[in-house]
Amino acid sequence: MITLFRILSVLPLWLMHGLGWLLGWLVFGVSGLYRRRFLANARQAGYTPAQWLGAVGQAGCLVTELPRLWLGRPVRIHWDGAQHVEAALARGTGIVFLTPHLGCFEITAQAYAGRFGSRQPMTVLFRPARKTWLRGLIDSARWRPGLYTAPTTMAGVKQLLKALRQGQSVGLLPDQVPPHGLGVWAPFFGRAAYTMTLSARLAQQTGAAVLVAWGERLAWGRGYTVHVKPFAEQLPADAVQAATDINQAMAQLIAECPQQYLWGYARYKQPRQDGH
Repeated sequence: MITLFRILSVLPLWLMHGLGWLLGWLVFGVSGLYRRRFLANARQAGYTPAQWLGAVGQAGCLVTELPRLWLGRPVRIHWDGAQHVEAALARGTGIVFLTPHLGCFEITAQAYAGRFGSRQPMTVLFRPARKTWLRGLIDSARWRPGLYTAPTTMAGVKQLLKALRQGQSVGLLPDQVPPHGLGVWAPFFGRAAYTMTLSARLAQQTGAAVLVAWGERLAWGRGYTVHVKPFAEQLPADAVQAATDINQAMAQLIAECPQQYLWGYARYKQPRQDGH
């Protein structure tokens, strides 16, 4: 499988996205459970078919672009809001980047590492793959100068806190469902969703700046645009209100490009009970 990834990594990005588009529609067509969840989530958010239809193919692109992003030559990256990163780095208190399952969330960390990582590295929180071969591939492919990873464990949380206290940056997907006991129920598009409290706690305990970011996938393999904005408000001490504010900020980002949101993600599922 690793050999296959290496072969695919040399193919042009436009071709990989084209294959991904076909893959997305194939999965949408054959998997009834995935299709029903996709449609239910998009309807819950109030979007029309004209607004979410492109997300069917984009979900496949999310998969097929990985060999190129992990093992291939660098892709073209444009920035929208780099001045906000500059300002936050100048504060010296660290940065918490919040990125939903929107567009290419892999590219946001890579783009930061390429442009700012030599000044202050970034550590991203991720859930380790269950398959051994895939875990090894991801660990080696994601590592690069200025970019580190932290697992979704207590050791990983301590790693994020240490990074922020050293003035570094961390990245999280706050719309990822955390294990039981590590989140609160808060509205997301008008429906209760189990939402992590970690992102707010990291900012509150360290005084770090909070930025929202997402990587827009450009048409015809032209690369990506990384969009960055400051978080609109000071996060409150109340955990449920802080989670609600973060969910609202993520919903506002999704509104910028609903055709690239991962509507098939099980956002409203019950949290895992074992914490693993």
